[in-house]
Amino acid sequence: MDWQNLLKVAAAVALGVATCTLVALQGHTQNSAGRQLSWEDAVPGVPTWPLVCILGGLTAVAMRWLYKLLFCPLELLRAPEDVGYIAEDGRSKAQAANQVRRRRKTGELPPVYPNGWFRVLDSHLLHRGEVRNASVLGEQVAVFRGHSGEAHVVDAYCPHLGANLAVGGRVLGDCIECPFHGWQFQGSDGKCVRIPYAEKVPEIAKVHRWPSCEVNGLILVWFHCEGKEPEWTVPEQEEITSGKWVYRGRTEHFINAHIQEIPENAADLAHLGHLHTPSITSGVDLRHINSKTWQFLRHDWKVRWEPEPEPNQHCSQMFVRHSLTVFGLRCSLLDVHVVARQVGPGLVFLLFNHAFLGRGLLVHCVTPVEPLLQCVTHTMFYQSNMLPLVPKFILRAESIQFERDVMVWNNKRYVSKPLLVKEDQAIQKHRRWFSQFYSESSPRLKLRRHTLDF
Repeated sequence: MDWQNLLKVAAAVALGVATCTLVALQGHTQNSAGRQLSWEDAVPGVPTWPLVCILGGLTAVAMRWLYKLLFCPLELLRAPEDVGYIAEDGRSKAQAANQVRRRRKTGELPPVYPNGWFRVLDSHLLHRGEVRNASVLGEQVAVFRGHSGEAHVVDAYCPHLGANLAVGGRVLGDCIECPFHGWQFQGSDGKCVRIPYAEKVPEIAKVHRWPSCEVNGLILVWFHCEGKEPEWTVPEQEEITSGKWVYRGRTEHFINAHIQEIPENAADLAHLGHLHTPSITSGVDLRHINSKTWQFLRHDWKVRWEPEPEPNQHCSQMFVRHSLTVFGLRCSLLDVHVVARQVGPGLVFLLFNHAFLGRGLLVHCVTPVEPLLQCVTHTMFYQSNMLPLVPKFILRAESIQFERDVMVWNNKRYVSKPLLVKEDQAIQKHRRWFSQFYSESSPRLKLRRHTLDF
């Protein structure tokens, strides 16, 4: 019997015991003389059924919480203003976030949209015959799954009179129907195949179709500023395709920074020792992570980053060895080896390997929503025979460490010519490597425009 079945049995037994206890409350108790006492006699003034209902409700809530903790995926979705901002003087988080966005210096930025593959949606969030609206690279797109099961991504706005295909549009076969006038567009090429009130469909009637693929439980789109076709493919993880590794949860954060700031952390080896050494129990607020309360717990990191040679020059790897020390003593049972492989500008595959806790994959995706707003997701897949609490704990711990970086990113400016020391040489090396994803026509942020408030 594996861990999942064992825990389900334990939960069923616990529920049975709780039920029997509640039933017993309705019965009788005995006094020291052996005389049968009713519940009202034993607890005078307390009605039986209301108390039984309250205890039953509390038991149901507790069992539901236990079930979610043990068996359900972790879903941690942060709003744009939730992380990385300090709300003071009675301001809300949203007010603090909007003030920072307006007053912050951006610096001399690289192009805002690099060329590559970007996540637009998780596969399990899109069912057959369903359409969703998404914001990607400054554009609105309609993501829909045809009745054949294939996912398609097209521009959201109908070329007829501009209705949003994803808001009220219907999926018919492998076409998306406009909610305004019923024009139907094929997902395979974006061409209009039917106008219900017209005798002929114009040849030029089409909506832009984004090159897309679905792999490792993700729907991805290809962006190239010059319209070139995909220059590489996203590697498939066989364990996910075969079902050996299953979905265990995801986190979502929005970061107010340039996209290059985020992957550059892989080469910024020095920040690990300063920002991520304090234990995860110290929290995410950078003002308090060095509290003496948790100084007996420390993370130790040994990291190396390097780009890959041709034909995989669009990839790089970071090798991480993590250990935890308690009162200065290394706890070897918590040693974790991670190989993080970055594929293009927006995808990182973190492969976990632990002697006792098994193997899994954390997919880190960075997708530009607008020039200085990135949507970052972490999606966890782990071996199916492992206790679900293990990958959920890893995902939660990763989220805590990541949110410390978010607090820095949301408040910093990009420095195009940084003052570096010899030990920072990997940062400059990473910038040269990342520059391959920019083209001469890559869009730049020339004037900072006002964006919508959070």
